[in-house]
Amino acid sequence: MDWIDLRSDTVTLPTPEMRKAMANAELGDDVFGEDPTVNRLEAQMAERLGKMAGLFIPSGTMGNLTALLTHCGRGDEVILGALSHSFLYEAGGMAALGGIHPFTVPNQSDGTLLLDDIESAIRADNPHYPISRLICLENTHNRCGGVPITAEYTREVGDLARQYSLKLHLDGARIFNAAIALDVSAAELAAPADTIMVCLSKALCAPVGSVLCGDEDFIQRARRVRKQLGGGMRQAGVIAAAGIVALENMVDRLAEDHKRARLLAKRLREIPGLSVEWEEPPTNMVYLQFNQDSPISAPELVKKCAEKGIKLSAIGSRRMRLVVHYWIDDQAIDTVVKAFEQSLKSD
Repeated sequence: MDWIDLRSDTVTLPTPEMRKAMANAELGDDVFGEDPTVNRLEAQMAERLGKMAGLFIPSGTMGNLTALLTHCGRGDEVILGALSHSFLYEAGGMAALGGIHPFTVPNQSDGTLLLDDIESAIRADNPHYPISRLICLENTHNRCGGVPITAEYTREVGDLARQYSLKLHLDGARIFNAAIALDVSAAELAAPADTIMVCLSKALCAPVGSVLCGDEDFIQRARRVRKQLGGGMRQAGVIAAAGIVALENMVDRLAEDHKRARLLAKRLREIPGLSVEWEEPPTNMVYLQFNQDSPISAPELVKKCAEKGIKLSAIGSRRMRLVVHYWIDDQAIDTVVKAFEQSLKSD
């Protein structure tokens, strides 16, 4: 069966051009710094983000964890959103592996953290308290609807961090979606942050990998942390090659995903029993609520659509996220809408 998969943009398969680049990649031992394809990817990503250096890492979760472990020591504290990916979906790695204490503050509906909340979370110099070391933001913000965070807001948080001698890390897993949505460069969005992690394996369609960027001293220290976490991958150019294709060819086309997400939201909004959370989804994510009068629940719809060759995932009994990506075309959108209409039809 040729599945239509809207569970995430992590399900994307590499394009034919990526497969060709992977097969022909020039290789070396990256742990020795000798893989030319990895070195090229790291340099290209750092340049695109306006940073001095980059580090190729197997996953976004390891990229964020590497950043946190490099910025913070055991018992230090990181301030981040209660709905952030690092807090909710990264298996508690900061605490389990780094002894880092998370201080969560509420995310607003637009993914931001109130500056007053951040400032209130910064600890005074008191031996009873953890030491505040780091603030983390997420752009785009997954749980808040894939919303992009503006450069102006990030600058305000960066200024606050510097005022208190803290660092700012940006979980920029989908930073290029944010850049396309806001019509600014990714470098502008990343400029206020000391470090940023970007995923290649989500909307950019590469099969594996993320890049962590910052200044040269930070990346040198992060390279040691990556090794401790088991992230040294030797002839990693075979997958970095796909990342180069992603960076060079897949960024501008993200606008197509955003357009299809808006189309999907518009058509689903017309189906009784459903509510779309954003009037127009800002990027490639469509969040749905199942109304009280809906004839079925979100998990029940997942099962019904699976029988029709459509993969979906529910968030609880009455919420669902659909993610549009490179392998979702107009015909797929039409098929999904028809499946929803049939499944939600009252007897």
